[in-house]
Order: sequence, then structure tokens, then C-alpha cells
Amino acid sequence: MTTFVLVHGAWAGAWGWDKVAERLRGAGHRVHVPTLSGLGERSHLAAYPITLTDHVNDVVNEMIWHDLTEVVLVGHSYGGIVITGVAERAADRIASIVYLDAFIPADGQSFEDFFGEKFTGPLTPVPDGGEDDYATKAEGARVVALSTPQPTGTFTERLKVSGAYLGIARKTYILATGWDGFGGIAAPLRNDPAWSLHELPCGHDVPLLLPVELAELLEQA
Repeated sequence: MTTFVLVHGAWAGAWGWDKVAERLRGAGHRVHVPTLSGLGERSHLAAYPITLTDHVNDVVNEMIWHDLTEVVLVGHSYGGIVITGVAERAADRIASIVYLDAFIPADGQSFEDFFGEKFTGPLTPVPDGGEDDYATKAEGARVVALSTPQPTGTFTERLKVSGAYLGIARKTYILATGWDGFGGIAAPLRNDPAWSLHELPCGHDVPLLLPVELAELLEQA
């Protein structure tokens, strides 16, 4: 049995991992999927000034309060920034770290820096479009219905990165090749013996598009 902690991306929630979590649990693994503050079923907290630090605390506290060790920590998209911050606080609880089509921030970087535009106001609206990227119109409509505005402070706060994540024994990057998104982030890792790099032929929302294949890769990680 392996312990997984799965961290969702921006504008999403734990619901985005449902298909993968079901398969991992069915294989006998222990799976925790915290919803980050201000999003999903915790969107009622969006009235408060939530920051990136709060999201890091969400995941660190999930591990502390459930006494999780030897964790396979997975971050999708924006979740890559979150898990990097988690590694700064709790690397001793992490056996393996997985960046799933995700950002890997350098010291002092924020999501805003990656995105290339400034965010203002307390909440950042869900981007338009994307519902046609899924296998069925019903699934695309479900994603649109469940997506929630993102607390802007999580996008603008700059992360302090010492490189603690690099000391984690197993490091994996999974790249979605069905769109032109994170290839530039994955490229430097291709010839780095400290990393395992895998590719999946789908768009960005890998946990919903290829859940079976993704679950298999996570078990390898």
C-alpha cells in the first residue's frame, strides 16, 4: 500500500481527481485529495483573503493531522507551485514528488509570473472555454459547473524556494503532449538522471482525460 496526496490545479477542486483516486483506492492504496481553501466545496471561504501560503498549509496540515509519511505527493498544473511549497515545509514526509503537467517555480516566482499577466481583485474568474476538450459534452459541462473563481492572492504571492524538493528521493514529471503547454518546463528534465519523465497523449486535464493511464504512472512513481 502506498499513500498518495493529490493536489488539484487552479479553479478546480478535489472533484477533478475522482477518477484517479477511485482507481488507486481500488488497487489498495491510501489516497488523500484535499480541496484547497476557497475552491470547490470550500469556495465559501473565498470571502477571506486566501494566499498561496494558505494552500501550502492546506496540504501540509493534511499530512500532519492524518500522520502521513512516505507520501507520493502529486501536483497538477498550479498544484506544482503548491507542492513545491509543501516540500519546503515537510520534505521529511515525502518519498516521491510528481509534477503533472505542472509549474516548477524558482525562488521568488508566482503563478502570475508563469501566466504572463497581472491579476487584480479578490477573485480571478474561471477562464472561458475548455468544455469541448473532454470525451463527452456532459463531462465538459460538469467541469464548467464545478469550477470556481480562484482567490487572487494565491496567484500573486511569490514562493520562497530553497530547492528542498530536489532532495526528495524520487522525482517525476508527467507531460501532457496533446497540447502546447508545459513542454518548456519538462525539456530540461529529459536528460537529468535525477528525474523520471513520462508523456501522456492528451490535453492538460490529465486526471479526467486519461485516468487509467495516469493511475498506472502514479503507481510507478
